Amino acid sequence: MSSSDQPQSLYAAREPIFPKRVKGPFRNLKWIIMVVTLGIYYLTPWIRWDRGPSLPDQAVLIDLANRRFFFFWIEIWPHEFYFVAGLLIMAGLGLFLFTSALGRVWCGYACPQTVWTDLFVHVERWVEGDRNAQLRLLKAPWTARKARLRITKWTIWLLIAVATGGAWVFYFTDAPTLLVDLFTLNAHPVAYTTIAILTATTFVFGGFMREQICNYMCPWPRIQAAMMDEDTITVAYRDWRGEPRGKHRKGADADQLGDCIDCMACVNVCPAGIDIRDGQQMECITCALCIDACDDIMAKIGKPRGLIDYMALTDETNERAGNPPKSVWRHIFRPRTIIYTALWSAIGIALVVLLFIRSEIDITVEPVRSPTFVTLSDGSIRNAYDLRLRNMANEDRVFEITLTSEADLALDLEGAEGDRVTVPADSTQQLRAYVTAEPGDPAAEADRTDFRFWVEDAISDIRAYQDTVFDGTGE
Repeated sequence: MSSSDQPQSLYAAREPIFPKRVKGPFRNLKWIIMVVTLGIYYLTPWIRWDRGPSLPDQAVLIDLANRRFFFFWIEIWPHEFYFVAGLLIMAGLGLFLFTSALGRVWCGYACPQTVWTDLFVHVERWVEGDRNAQLRLLKAPWTARKARLRITKWTIWLLIAVATGGAWVFYFTDAPTLLVDLFTLNAHPVAYTTIAILTATTFVFGGFMREQICNYMCPWPRIQAAMMDEDTITVAYRDWRGEPRGKHRKGADADQLGDCIDCMACVNVCPAGIDIRDGQQMECITCALCIDACDDIMAKIGKPRGLIDYMALTDETNERAGNPPKSVWRHIFRPRTIIYTALWSAIGIALVVLLFIRSEIDITVEPVRSPTFVTLSDGSIRNAYDLRLRNMANEDRVFEITLTSEADLALDLEGAEGDRVTVPADSTQQLRAYVTAEPGDPAAEADRTDFRFWVEDAISDIRAYQDTVFDGTGE
């Protein structure tokens, strides 16, 4: 069998990408966003917030044990999960909005994979040198120097990865206490397991897989096309200005060349390893480092900036026709982005309103269905209900429990004196309630009778209620 008849492998080994150092406004913006986002992530669990003696003093805390979420002065209870759902919807709409207006700007600047990969790349560059030095080291045989550089780089990566995993677990319990427990080996095994998993994923994803996570594991590059149109601003190459590309050496055809001198600077700085001059590509995360690199070259050869720039498809049509491009604001404010903004704002306003009008007390009623009713010795029909009383205030409250119905129903609370129950501060208390209909009462003979449980704070007169049903004999 000839070599041409041999089956060819569909697998291609990854070519390591070593982005070249670049300076410019977009690189500076990435530095600022990296410092801010990493600072928020690593420092937030250590911020204290005084909520009183009965509540944790950690400003941001996901308290899984007590099923509550604390965010500074806001406390979200389990029955208020709609706040979390609303925030997730806002995050999704925000991502749609930014993608529709500015392409994959989230991927290029604020995505955790991008931020940590960028940090790891800078560590690699600091240890091994810039792009050319890294390429030489990659091809060089293993020596004591190469081993020393690699071990140093991997050690720093590992420390960053451990800090990343450690910071995450601090969001779920008191950070200072957990830190001591971790070092004294008294922490729960779940904490060590979580840190180990996040350390491994951060180390591998940020240090070795890098752009492969975006290209093969992240679904967003495939989804983003539905969010973009011809007015979406994204990174693009002005080929009508740059082509035909050449070195601009003196000669008869020098004046016929475009502005691109084919220096490969835009390719060498790209963290995805693509050539933006080939057009829009799924791998492009619109980080704009190629813009900084190209603008620097244009300044050196005396050409105007913008050969590679943020622009929209409509700009290409206008510029090819000799017309000025649209302003940035006309690109951003168009029907699609306005709709996204309106939806995002409406949900945000609704959440704020709900946050301020929510009651500090609440009641949840669950009928006991085994059995649905009990016939007492005097012929009365009795239903049982499990009540869950919530006191979300920072002080003990006395709750008065009553019911209202068109039928003549009697209420009896198990273990309580009369119709009042004391619920401790910031806690939930369960209570069994019995509702009885006298013999011959319509509620006792009907299949179902609607009524309402009320709970009222005896001091502040704040009230809450829940509707339920009374099950009769149906005779």
